[in-house]
Amino acid sequence: MIEEKYGVLFNKPFYIHFYPTIKTLDANQSYVLNKQFDFYNSLSDKKKKYFEHRVATFIERYEFIGKEDFIITDEVQVLIASTSVMLTFGLRNYLYTNIDKVIVYPSVYYSEINDAYHKGEFNPRMKAIVFSWEDFKAGYEIKNDNLNLGIHEFAHVLHLHGMNSQDTSAIIFSRMYDRIRREVDHPVNRERLINSDYFRIYAYTNPFEFLAVIIEHYFESPHLFKQEFPQLFENVSKMLNHKH
Repeated sequence: MIEEKYGVLFNKPFYIHFYPTIKTLDANQSYVLNKQFDFYNSLSDKKKKYFEHRVATFIERYEFIGKEDFIITDEVQVLIASTSVMLTFGLRNYLYTNIDKVIVYPSVYYSEINDAYHKGEFNPRMKAIVFSWEDFKAGYEIKNDNLNLGIHEFAHVLHLHGMNSQDTSAIIFSRMYDRIRREVDHPVNRERLINSDYFRIYAYTNPFEFLAVIIEHYFESPHLFKQEFPQLFENVSKMLNHKH
């Protein structure tokens, strides 16, 4: 009850990081994290330990499955896990209950669900998040184009998890998401958003896609996002309990 009141008042959990035992990555995994993940390198030494712990826990928790002879390497596990941890680093509960596996294809793959080729997807029925590794890596090659497959698909997982869970972080996420929806659904705001061409038109497909796209923008071009839509940016920041 005390924490719930604290969350309402300050819009964040009473605490985020508490780990009786801190997990670490092995030397090769640590090398990948240090060399290839900019978000991690922007953290303080203390928060780097928390981030590494969460990455190690994610890799331990979820099964990684390679398809079409794709080999799951340390790079694959660390970069995929780090993407998820980046999105949830301001939340106490960072492990999802709506997935239990990560499926990775070498490149675009054919999905029988809708008879189409995919670069990635979140499949709640299969409790799986799926990536084309070629396209996942491409998402990090250009750091400010607001096209990041890993962020986009994990945003879908986080969205559903946040709407269906009852922990403090999820309650705050849900409340801020509702505020974002009201802001975006206002006719004047919606017209300005569309006319700005800042968010690609795919964002307006449905609420799930809009949230995924704005989270891509939040991490890939935060300064421009804040300049163009300061109130929306602030609400996303509160929703993720993260500040740039």
